[in-house]
Amino acid sequence: MQKVILFYKFIPLADPKVVMLWQKTLTDSLGLKGRIIISKDGINGTVGGNINEVKCYIKANKRYQPFKNIVYKWSDGQGNDFPKMSVKVRDELVTFNALGELEVNENGVIGGGKKLKPAELNELVEKRPNDVVMFDGRSLYEAKVGKFKNAVTPNVRTAKDFIPIIESGQYDDIKDKAVVTYCTGGIRCEILTKVMKNRGFKEVYQLDGGIVKYGETYGDKSLWEGSLYVFDGRMGLKFSDESKDIGECIHCQSKTSNYENCANKSCNDLVLICSSCVNHKTHCQKCISQNKIKANLLKK
Repeated sequence: MQKVILFYKFIPLADPKVVMLWQKTLTDSLGLKGRIIISKDGINGTVGGNINEVKCYIKANKRYQPFKNIVYKWSDGQGNDFPKMSVKVRDELVTFNALGELEVNENGVIGGGKKLKPAELNELVEKRPNDVVMFDGRSLYEAKVGKFKNAVTPNVRTAKDFIPIIESGQYDDIKDKAVVTYCTGGIRCEILTKVMKNRGFKEVYQLDGGIVKYGETYGDKSLWEGSLYVFDGRMGLKFSDESKDIGECIHCQSKTSNYENCANKSCNDLVLICSSCVNHKTHCQKCISQNKIKANLLKK
């Protein structure tokens, strides 16, 4: 049986390069695949493979004191959902371009927002239905196929786009609201709480464990709707058979959660496209428009 684990831990690391070499040796010895980022602030990873080897990997991490209390989120998948095992050292665990803003200790980001368990989030929304704003800490293409109901979904492509859009004043109207940030596994929204508090947001929370933990707890019976986009060969996960598609095919607007890469290899953008259109229209709208312009010019 194969499984995939998602995990992160904010913890000061004195020598990230040594940790990186150990992690690469460990994962290679177990035949695991995935992606791991190491920085002076900790570790961020997604790893897949045979369930017994994944358990061995977790046991090895628990023997290393800084990683002893990492929380792992399990999901269906396999090592072959990843092309290889990549372990890298970077300045930031997630590239927000927020160097110098974050300080971390064994409890996470210092001065970040309060963490809410899934049940605590539901309680907050129930008590303050008109005062709670769900704020998506992912890219817009992730939010198009799955999000929390009535959530704010910023028009961003990467994490580094968040600071400029927050500083633009676009979301100043929610600075006095109870803002709950969320993301796939928790790391992006944990950073985002600090970024937002540093820019005047007064009451900021984080969904502890991210969408993955919320989906494990409630499936599709509560505040979540759609599917969860993931950055590997699986492309997306559904929490139950009751999951509905909320994304729209760019060609016929029927509901879908299926992403494909644009057939134009020089573009390669993700295309949200239904099963009926996928066989003959796997180009994004931008490339379709450009092709029409070229065709019209040739006619002239």
